[in-house]
Amino acid sequence: MTNVALIVLDTLRYDAFEEHFDWLPGRRFEYAWSTSHWTVPAHASLFTGRYASEVGIYAGAQTFDCPEPLLAERLQEGGYTTRAFSANPNISPVFDADRGFEQFEKSWRLKHHGDDLFDWDGFIAQTRDSGPERYALALKKVLLGDNRTLPSLKHGAKLKLRDTRFGRHTEFVDDGASTALDLARETAFGDDEFLFMNLMEAHSPYDPPSEWKTADVDIEGLAASLGEPKDDPADIERAYDDSVRYLSYMYERLFAALRDSFDLIITVSDHGELLGEHGGWEHLSGIYPELVRVPLSVYDARDGPVEEITTDNRSVNLMDVYETVLAGAGLESALATRGRDLTALPARDAETAGERDDADAAGHGERTSGGFREGETLAEYHGLPDRHLDAMRRKGFEDVAYRTRWLEGIALGGYFGYETFDGFAEWGDAPYEDPPARLCALVDSLERREDVEEDGELDDSVMQQLEDLGYA
Repeated sequence: MTNVALIVLDTLRYDAFEEHFDWLPGRRFEYAWSTSHWTVPAHASLFTGRYASEVGIYAGAQTFDCPEPLLAERLQEGGYTTRAFSANPNISPVFDADRGFEQFEKSWRLKHHGDDLFDWDGFIAQTRDSGPERYALALKKVLLGDNRTLPSLKHGAKLKLRDTRFGRHTEFVDDGASTALDLARETAFGDDEFLFMNLMEAHSPYDPPSEWKTADVDIEGLAASLGEPKDDPADIERAYDDSVRYLSYMYERLFAALRDSFDLIITVSDHGELLGEHGGWEHLSGIYPELVRVPLSVYDARDGPVEEITTDNRSVNLMDVYETVLAGAGLESALATRGRDLTALPARDAETAGERDDADAAGHGERTSGGFREGETLAEYHGLPDRHLDAMRRKGFEDVAYRTRWLEGIALGGYFGYETFDGFAEWGDAPYEDPPARLCALVDSLERREDVEEDGELDDSVMQQLEDLGYA
């Protein structure tokens, strides 16, 4: 059996990957498409091999409580040791994203959950309007509470330091890549291992270590998309680029460590990022090519080490990643999925790929699940949950209800046609006579679960973490 690693470089744009990851060996897919514009539905596809709406995950329903087995559960049933590391609060035990993982490690941002530490994020959320005396109150609660005192004080110091520009440049500087690297180097991986990691260095607040930083910004993507960014757009672009350069530096070392134990390493982004295109910032303002075209590299060393980079311009998607992981482990999905094993696909040159995609668009290509053609992918925007709408209204944006509307997109090869709040838009040359009609036909073919509701409200600490990252 093959040891498999799935590494998600959260919020990494395709163009930024191409610029800064020229060291990463493997097979790169030029037209890899996400199924959504943000973390949870994209990971739903990675974890189930289905569209998020098919398994009941969308805005306002982001818990992984679907009846379908998740990827790690399937691998665990197949005899794999399953391990995970996440720096993203959306991909955490709070939302049942730990299903099937025997070991689930968290970054400093998530560390207090389940670790008997004082709930600093909840305390901060409840006392944010208080004066300096709140720190004395916090100290009292730590000393007299049931939490572990010294680790709680250390974690509080990290959070306080993180809030200051001086304090950001300490050993606690990154969002978890250093911790992930330590885990990879210190873990004694055996046979039949599956490792999942989500790294957040490319995600806002775009705050790499000081030696990598050329611009300081305070980005609030949704508010900036509805109005104007507080910072110079050029500075925001530089800050994002700084973060990606640091991510590349850290991932090169992490990848080197993983090569010693893993035969199949899949590197992918869950979604991209807007840096002013279409008047948008970050990734909560719709579905655009800059958001749903993602980097995807497959390192397959089962026949020996790979040092070179090859490029494949086949149209692929996140559901293919799901199927590739299972196939690498010698397992089959428990349910019908929409993916393909990427390692089993023969290489295609540009001319052959163009001819094949044209045939697909004309209806002569290979048919896959539900009438989809080979390489054909939908992208879904599920609107904004109430917590976003409430936050925007508190900031003075009244006309935000239209953001709850669902939007759809269709990708095939180097083409993406997508709905916006103002109409239908296209990127690339259309392989369809009527792209909107084809999009509607595919959407209508889905059996969506749209009646799922979250069970209870999120606690203050989780809300604070989501707010810090622009999700509330």
